[in-house]
Amino acid sequence: MAIANALLELLGIRLPIIQAPMAGVSSPAMAAAVGTAGALGSIGVGATDAAGARAMIAAVREDWTGPLNVNLFCHRPAVANKAVEAAWIERLAPKFEALGATPPAALTEVYRSFVEDDDMFAMLLEERPSVVSFHFGLPRESWVGALRDAGIVLLASATNLGEARAVAAAGVHAIIAQGWEAGGHRGVFDPDAPDDQIGTMALTRLFARQLDLPVIAAGGIMDGAGIAAALKLGASAAQLGTAFVTTDESLADKGYRAALTSAVANHTVMTRAISGRPARSLANRVTDFGADIAARDVPAYPIAYDLGKALHAAATSKGEFGFGAQWAGQGAPLCRPMPAARLVATLTAELEQALAYRSG
Repeated sequence: MAIANALLELLGIRLPIIQAPMAGVSSPAMAAAVGTAGALGSIGVGATDAAGARAMIAAVREDWTGPLNVNLFCHRPAVANKAVEAAWIERLAPKFEALGATPPAALTEVYRSFVEDDDMFAMLLEERPSVVSFHFGLPRESWVGALRDAGIVLLASATNLGEARAVAAAGVHAIIAQGWEAGGHRGVFDPDAPDDQIGTMALTRLFARQLDLPVIAAGGIMDGAGIAAALKLGASAAQLGTAFVTTDESLADKGYRAALTSAVANHTVMTRAISGRPARSLANRVTDFGADIAARDVPAYPIAYDLGKALHAAATSKGEFGFGAQWAGQGAPLCRPMPAARLVATLTAELEQALAYRSG
């Protein structure tokens, strides 16, 4: 199909479809397959260092040398609170004991924010991926300028109009409107501030009407009809994450995949209990545990994630997958396991049908 808009031309892609950069789930093979199919493939490098990110980019380029989106986490660096962290370990200790495991004695900041990662910034300037995107906020102004000057297209997530205006003022090329329905980590700049919880379609329309930048709709979109609806509301493209979790190229484990293709997919929860930051997951043993825990009692992101990952590892060693970060949006029951390229082709056919119906 041929959809012409300024964003697709800027990104160098044929289809208004972006595969979300899901750290730990999206793989170089997924990004390459999506890119080859005419959409924008993405990798999330927020959970690795510069060397790891460089290796992931190289792995994509072995199979695909076209447009690639590399996503960075720009969260506020964690402030350790030993008392909160010790209490969190103690609170979860019975879960470890039930699995015959011992929790770590102390927690660490497992991910480094891009805002203070000079090595990652230098790597991006050397590798020059065609697209770089930011989640949880923005890096320093000079870095945005340098990446733009290097010819890199910049995207950034926003969950409300104030964040979107900050993105526009920073000089980013396009805004990802992340709705409340979206799976994975909520892209709020300040996780402790009140969240307006604006849905994807309302947010997309709001940004399209009030900002002079292309908008990418994200959250709860699982098929071509959803993409068409976002385009109708003024989006230039749609970003889909959960739809790709069950593709062949996904790094999701068997428990995660099984949950997404079962009745479990009908229930998602926004929780801090897994990582320390609000994120939408399938309802599981961790989200149940964290349901009544105050935000102040959960260690900062990503320090809390250190314990969450240890618990998940202990559980999976026993064949229990209910303690994992099973990120999923509210459209999770619409997941369709298949190769990533076939999913892109399916989405495209559905989009063509939806647009033909609307114009008919």
